[in-house]
Amino acid sequence: LALRHRASSRGPAMGSLWTNIFAFVTGQLSLISPNWSGSLSEDHSSVHEPSWHRYVRASESRTIRPVRVIPNLTRGAVTNPSGLITGDGGPTILYRPGGEHEIPSVTVDFGQNTVGILSVSFAGSSTSASSGEDERPDIEGESSQKRPGIRLAFSETLQFLSDVSDFSRSYNGDTITPGSDQIAVQKDHYIWTAKHGCQYQDTDNGKGKVCADGLHGFRYLRIYLDALPSDAPHTLPHGRVEISNISLALSAFHGSSDTFKGWFECSDEELTQWWFDGVYTNDLCVDTFRGAEDAEPRGAGSETLEGRVVIHDAPKRDRDPYVGDLAVAALTGYVSHGKGTVSEASGNVLADLAVHQRGDGWIPPASIMNYTLPLFDYPLWWVVCSHDHVWYTGDLDYLSAYYTNIVAVLDRWYPSVTDPATGLVTKGLNGTAGYGDYAFLPRQGPVTYYNALYVLALRRGAEMAVEVKRAGDAERWRRRADEVARVLGQKNFDNRVGAFWDGTKEGKFVDAHAQDGNSLAVLTDVVDRKKSKGILEYYSRVAARPYGNAFYDSDAVAEGFGQRVYAFISYFELAARFKSGMGESAVEEMKRLYGWMSRQDPGVTFWEGIGPGGRPYEDGYTSMAHGWATGLVPLMSGWVLGVKPTGPGFRTWSVTPEMAGLRWARGVVPTPEGEGIEVEWEDGGDGDVRIQVRVAEGSRGVVSVPVRAKEAIVDVDGKVVYPGRDGVQAKYEEGRVLVDIEGKRAGCKIVVSVRGRPESL
Repeated sequence: LALRHRASSRGPAMGSLWTNIFAFVTGQLSLISPNWSGSLSEDHSSVHEPSWHRYVRASESRTIRPVRVIPNLTRGAVTNPSGLITGDGGPTILYRPGGEHEIPSVTVDFGQNTVGILSVSFAGSSTSASSGEDERPDIEGESSQKRPGIRLAFSETLQFLSDVSDFSRSYNGDTITPGSDQIAVQKDHYIWTAKHGCQYQDTDNGKGKVCADGLHGFRYLRIYLDALPSDAPHTLPHGRVEISNISLALSAFHGSSDTFKGWFECSDEELTQWWFDGVYTNDLCVDTFRGAEDAEPRGAGSETLEGRVVIHDAPKRDRDPYVGDLAVAALTGYVSHGKGTVSEASGNVLADLAVHQRGDGWIPPASIMNYTLPLFDYPLWWVVCSHDHVWYTGDLDYLSAYYTNIVAVLDRWYPSVTDPATGLVTKGLNGTAGYGDYAFLPRQGPVTYYNALYVLALRRGAEMAVEVKRAGDAERWRRRADEVARVLGQKNFDNRVGAFWDGTKEGKFVDAHAQDGNSLAVLTDVVDRKKSKGILEYYSRVAARPYGNAFYDSDAVAEGFGQRVYAFISYFELAARFKSGMGESAVEEMKRLYGWMSRQDPGVTFWEGIGPGGRPYEDGYTSMAHGWATGLVPLMSGWVLGVKPTGPGFRTWSVTPEMAGLRWARGVVPTPEGEGIEVEWEDGGDGDVRIQVRVAEGSRGVVSVPVRAKEAIVDVDGKVVYPGRDGVQAKYEEGRVLVDIEGKRAGCKIVVSVRGRPESL
């Protein structure tokens, strides 16, 4: 798809040539156009090397080894610390003559966050600190059964690395460890592999001793020679331990280059890398559900999920698939890996929650607390995510199986918490005062976020109703969505600042304006384009922080909320900016948000939440790799590249690129059938723009191209389809010409050219 605006006097080819020569000589490679060998006006195909694969973060294999020992964190008597990594000079040796001596420890770095089961190859051990010395007999003259103890502490960051892990299942109730994993090291060579449970059972009280959590999500590992007093008589806090090597068996989805059916690149190197970092973050969350071994211990075990692949909220914790997270995490999977393991994971989660729907229509957020955790907003996210699943994967069997569940959510549960006087969903009605939401926020009344999300769910529900030929449902839900949007705009909008109030306290609005409700109000057209821009401009003024935009403009709801950032909710604000034609401000915000996370430890992966000053919002308990934080991935693919499904399984589609100040972008968005939709666009400067699109033969969609004026001329493959006015194949809408397109034979591109209308006409 190629767009041509009026060229500069020196010609687009010459301008592009000199720009790229300058970029090459000065080392500013991001300025180089993806295809600069000829004029933008030429009709020729671009051939690219698969350059995107260098951004992929996945390990070479499912067996992962540490990349270094951190020298300044080695403590006590440790010989050859790097031996357990390089093998040079023999094994790493930790020795401690007695309990009064410093605890020897070594800390290794796996290079980036990962998740799985650790294995340690021990070359041997002795209860004496001297090499080769015989085991000391006990007082009865028999060989002692006590072994030197090794303890392991895992952490995603160095900041929260200590003698216990930054997170342990014990912190959530599975109290078999004090936060570290324990090992009673055998005398001779063997390989210890982590397993949830205990090496020994106390015959007197039945409690386990020398216990380990098993699976961990982490980057750093501290290994130290010590023992818990409670593990006596099996371990000693002294002796000698030799370690040959360490490895991790990756438990999560291994997102190597060959698994990518979609990809993205653009002229901004950071945004490109962060797209792949987001995919890596999300891949760490895709795993098999193992309730007893490593899932959330607070009642999340589920026979209906056991053994199925799911998208956990995070690899470290809570390791339970929450449906709200799928509003971002599932999209990340759809646009990167397409139909396959990751999309299967989202389908498994959605179907399982439908099976556990309550009789009144409420859908549980996750399996935690035996599917009873009361959240107010997550049934709506289940409807929205069901729509995403069907539209991106084409899984119509899912829609047929669970359509009645959608009806129950929209026609039973939410009407039961709707104020009949206003028609707005109102938290506090029908016993919901104690219900939480995605952040367990203490807000009540006709909260803007809940109602804007209700509008979104009703409209998505209406689209699904049309697909299953339930016209009555579709019409009813559209009317209700329009009415809720109308009342919400009248009652909840604060004209004083030009943004929506959040919720009420004792019948009066709290002096707070939240990112979630305002963003969704823009995305669902509760307000017009002018008000939308006003809302987003207000939020830029009051909520911008060095590490993103805060999710509240004040601390009126709770202390610190005006400084807290959630990448999850920021996704919807960023999408609202793209929708409102404010793409450059979206990129600026992404630079602060994702730039901050990428520059902090642990690097690469994106966080659950950011607190005051830019620190992890719940300190070491914070998940530093969280699927709901990966919104940059669907933003780049769905808004900057511009590819979205407009029917189930991309039966119909749209390509509407938002250039957002970038020079070029290219990539593929996967479709259930075929090789996906490939898009490449380039802004050559001086008004010269080119877009190319390749789609499957017979595939139908709309390409929305930006024009400078309604009088522009648009042609498809050299044939004028828009001569400055609406025609059969093209029409003008708000600065764009929408062109109906049908895919040609395999490998062929469609070329749409846009020219400014000559003044003589």
